[in-house]
Amino acid sequence: MVSPALQSLIDQGLFERIPATFATYFLEQFKEWALLFPAEQNYFERLFTLINRTPSNEFDALRAVERKMGVNEKNWPRRSFTLDQVDFLNRNPHYPEWRSGIAAIFAKLNPMLDQEIQRKGRPRLSIVLSPPELPVGPDRLWTRLRGKRVALAEPLDVAPLVSLLSAPEPRPYDRWLIQTGRDIELGAAVSMSYDALEPYRQRLMREVQQVVEKEQIRGPRELGARLKQMKLLPGEGVSDLLLAEFTRSILLAGNGTLLVNNTFVEWAAVQAIRRARPSLIITAFGIRNKMKPFSSLLIFDDPDKANPIPAQGDMLGTYVDLEVLYLYIWQEFEKYAEYVRNTVHVFAAPGLEEMLVISPPDFTLNKPDSKALASACREWLQWA
Repeated sequence: MVSPALQSLIDQGLFERIPATFATYFLEQFKEWALLFPAEQNYFERLFTLINRTPSNEFDALRAVERKMGVNEKNWPRRSFTLDQVDFLNRNPHYPEWRSGIAAIFAKLNPMLDQEIQRKGRPRLSIVLSPPELPVGPDRLWTRLRGKRVALAEPLDVAPLVSLLSAPEPRPYDRWLIQTGRDIELGAAVSMSYDALEPYRQRLMREVQQVVEKEQIRGPRELGARLKQMKLLPGEGVSDLLLAEFTRSILLAGNGTLLVNNTFVEWAAVQAIRRARPSLIITAFGIRNKMKPFSSLLIFDDPDKANPIPAQGDMLGTYVDLEVLYLYIWQEFEKYAEYVRNTVHVFAAPGLEEMLVISPPDFTLNKPDSKALASACREWLQWA
């Protein structure tokens, strides 16, 4: 069930008036409305409210392409979006033209949606913590980023910063803590830990291994559908239905999140930014283990069971990885109107006497210590 505002547009026949391929895709998305974050639901409401005000002839070019492709009521029912329809699009000789038509529509709509978001903009904060065990000084950290390096009067104490998570939350899923371990124990609206998810990760690896070895999987789409059945069970670290599905999708993204702690943290942070658009997110990286033979990654097997060599922390590999992952997180924020010119980015490490700050000009830090930093961040977020 969708929101009342969106249901009203559906009842008014909006999705019967717009091009079939466009309407069908989004109607399929709405079937999992309860698994969308409030920010995603709000986006769809604003998008289709705007489309409802858009002159019908703005979609004529896409309708013309659909006619060339052979889209009709028989091969393209509006209330379902199947793999057959995906194949129809991908194999159609007019597919590139269709993609261009979709892109042209959003090239007109997205700037208007972004302007609306910017008018209602509010301050945001990102804190990215490096592991204190890294054997490098601050001059070797955050080298791919441009910001102001701030010398601290004393080694950084993260507790005052983490206390920001405990402030009353005005919006669901608005404050996130994503970490490799369990070092940060203060309450957070959303708290994700790679280590805390170990029971679920181990079960996923066993089940994926069994699927690959014993089941007749005919391709990536069938595998994707099978992976969607691997839900979290009670006691495996997440009780919220939406966050459980979010976690499943993060761990089965196919980019090493099951086996590499920092990859999990980075990808979870990127997806939280993209989907939930939080006001505050604290991302805490750790030291990853040295990689074992790649075959264990390829088949989703537990490398500690597949290879008897004891796991060893990889300081150099972690350092090299993180210099890229810091950049990825910052770049993700820069993609969305909510964050542009509204976000303070703090890159720091527990116990380190220097940090990197990327911020709008009106962010001020009156005193270079941990408590003053937390106070400045609280003031920036306009929290009492």
